[in-house]
Amino acid sequence: MRLSLGLEAKQVQIQKMAPRMIQSMEILQLPIMALQERIEQEMNENPVLEMDEEDQQSAEETEDRENPDAPEDTEREMVVGEATDNEVDFERLLDLDREVPDYFDERPRASVNRMEEDADRKHDAMSNIVSRPESLHDYLLSQLGELEMDDDLRRMCERVISSLDAADGGYLRSSLADLLPPDATPDDLELAEEALEIIQHLEPPGVAARDLRECLLLQLTPNMPCYEEMHTLISAHLEDLRDNRLPAVQKATGYSIDRIQQAWQELRKLNPKPGARFAETFVPTVNPDVRVELQEDGTYRVIVDDDRMPRLYISDYYRQRLASGTATPQEKEFIKRKINSAQWLIDSIQQRRSTLTKVTQAIVDYQKRFLDEGPEFIEPLKMQQIADQVGVHVTTVSRAVDDKWIQTPRGIFALRRFFVGGTRTEDGEDVAWDAIRLKLQEVVDKEDKANPLSDDDLVKELKRHGLTVARRTITKYRQKMGIPSSRQRRDWSQ
Repeated sequence: MRLSLGLEAKQVQIQKMAPRMIQSMEILQLPIMALQERIEQEMNENPVLEMDEEDQQSAEETEDRENPDAPEDTEREMVVGEATDNEVDFERLLDLDREVPDYFDERPRASVNRMEEDADRKHDAMSNIVSRPESLHDYLLSQLGELEMDDDLRRMCERVISSLDAADGGYLRSSLADLLPPDATPDDLELAEEALEIIQHLEPPGVAARDLRECLLLQLTPNMPCYEEMHTLISAHLEDLRDNRLPAVQKATGYSIDRIQQAWQELRKLNPKPGARFAETFVPTVNPDVRVELQEDGTYRVIVDDDRMPRLYISDYYRQRLASGTATPQEKEFIKRKINSAQWLIDSIQQRRSTLTKVTQAIVDYQKRFLDEGPEFIEPLKMQQIADQVGVHVTTVSRAVDDKWIQTPRGIFALRRFFVGGTRTEDGEDVAWDAIRLKLQEVVDKEDKANPLSDDDLVKELKRHGLTVARRTITKYRQKMGIPSSRQRRDWSQ
């Protein structure tokens, strides 16, 4: 193999994306809330970008009515090029208001109404802040404070409480030895066991248990129905109950099937995660980007829900500053760069609205039966089909529907929800996998629970309905839908 050093000329073809195209794709991919944050960030960083307020818009309309002979050129869109000074555009700016501040860094001041609206919005936001809920630690410590005990035992109880996690159901996952220092004595371990026993007798019942069996046993009280039977089932037959092996339980305990099922019903009333109610759960707020309205002729019309989006425009002050001829070359370059950035953002937002409308309308037209008759009538649909119909690249469709939600007469759905795979029936009709899952659930619900259908039987039953599905697909869907196996679904009392 020969190695050499030298210069070599090579011609290759690479694809480069213009910055404006990159920004347009980024804006297209943003959901409505993220887009609002992006606009706020841009307004903080770009002084030439302004937000059109309602009162200002009304004032402009009034001014237009009072000055019907105003030159039309003043309303033309200014486009600043990077290669030239655009003298024609600058000439049009000379007709704008010349009474501007003498200094360069003056930012547009908000009107009184705008400041009052901002203050009211902040006040409403503070009023709607949810108060911090009581934690599991606080709840247990408040109960602990009502008990009399020596300081050493109290500190050990507090140590046990601090190791509990409400998100994990309030279980004690650490061993007592892990809560003690390395040089702990047998007396220290005995103290920890005493502390654990105290905590396990606090509310909620079952807290600080080390496993599910102990958690359920801690919740039993002698006055409960089927107390003896439940104690036996929890102590020795939890796995048998999980796998629905009731005959094995009957043989081991001597209880009848009816008695076992009655105790099992009572057992289901116990709480396997007693501390979970103290866990802070975050439920994200869904803000639809698009809504669908049913028209009188039965068709659906897509409307981009951008009423809360501000109307952006380029500051007249900076237009005037650029056109006046008094700006220094550095100031002129700064203003041109900021105007370009602002114009790119405005155009990207308009492009986002147009693309989102076209893509969503194509999806809605294709999935009309879904909106008319329900989820079981969803049609198999690929992004490439929508891309071909709209005339864009498939990646554009992917960005348009990414993290977007649509409000329909049947509820709010993620736009990606309408893209599903499918198969063909024996009649050659396309059917979506979602429809197959619904049919699978329907078949399981109607089966004879004394003799439930196996996965092979489910394949045959779906084929009887014209749906040819492989057994491994049935097994995968059944597990994903949380449907137990045929043995676990069997009702032994019948």
